[in-house]
Amino acid sequence: MIQQYYMPVKVVSGRNCLMRSSKTFRQFGTKAIIICGYSSAEKNGSLADVRCALESSQIGYEIFRGIAPNPTVQQVFQVSEISRANDCDFVIAIGGGSVIDAAKVVAILTKNDLTEDELFTRQEFDSVLPLVAVPTTAGTGSEVTQYSILTNVQKETKSFVISEKIFPQMAFLDGKYLENLPEETTIHTAVDALSHAVEGYLAVRATSHGRILALESIKLLAPALKKLYKGEILSVDERDQLLYASMLAGIVISQSGTTAVHAVGYSLTYFKLVDHGRANGLLMPSYLDFLSGERKNEVQTILDALGLSSVQELRTMCSKLLTPQPLTEEEIVKFSQIAIEAKNIENTTPRPTIKVLKRMLKDASELGE
Repeated sequence: MIQQYYMPVKVVSGRNCLMRSSKTFRQFGTKAIIICGYSSAEKNGSLADVRCALESSQIGYEIFRGIAPNPTVQQVFQVSEISRANDCDFVIAIGGGSVIDAAKVVAILTKNDLTEDELFTRQEFDSVLPLVAVPTTAGTGSEVTQYSILTNVQKETKSFVISEKIFPQMAFLDGKYLENLPEETTIHTAVDALSHAVEGYLAVRATSHGRILALESIKLLAPALKKLYKGEILSVDERDQLLYASMLAGIVISQSGTTAVHAVGYSLTYFKLVDHGRANGLLMPSYLDFLSGERKNEVQTILDALGLSSVQELRTMCSKLLTPQPLTEEEIVKFSQIAIEAKNIENTTPRPTIKVLKRMLKDASELGE
């Protein structure tokens, strides 16, 4: 079996690492478009740090505030027009996975005149703007992946943009930006990171080095998840650890991709507005239960890394951390039919049937009952 590894992102971590590395921004250009959410980047201090770093290096910038939690194709086209109009020559993304994913596509569209269909079908682009990522949640690992996931209204699901050229050039990891993150967001993003590590470990395209990183990520996530399970507040150092674990899980899926959990979860997010990490967590126990038949030892290795003895213990933990999502029988049928067509299904072994996907959705609807 041929295996390969490519992850070109320079990761800088530690307290105040962004300010201490302000001169490195000069290598990317003379004017940045800073992309962030509605207000979190101002509240957690990350935007102030980025602006200070740019100004100290005499680099100009434009700021776009307001990337939606599940950004649409239309929104990123809008932001790319702003980037072009202001002659921006690199992108800085400050926020969670939605912001970083949107910024990746802005980096493409600023330099490439594409239709919506071309955006989702091409993997090679003449050039893209350099991208710097400043994650302010610990979940998606988007700062170290070549994927961007956008809401595709036309197809009523999430769609991928995949290209090695949208790996960020740099990522700055500083747990202080997560210090005042709401408990619910902390839980959902931590569970998202867990799903990446778990799915990456079990994926058809899993690699030997990826599995090592996946287990390390799971072991690092376990203490934080147990504290959150008990309702305890995480320290800033523990949030540093969450960021690191999330980044490792991002590296894992950059090599292996994701599986049936993501395939099914996209409909929960698109149609029911369920947070992505929460959707993955609601589906994960049933997914592992399904795989336990043929892959018992591998599933147990994951549970051991979490410090759990059974899938039922994971189900108990998820039922306390996450709120079940009620679904009608009609929704279960519809969502499973959408999921079975997703590419992630091909990356799942054994490959689930419609019946299995329905069971996963039913479990997400009744988790903990």
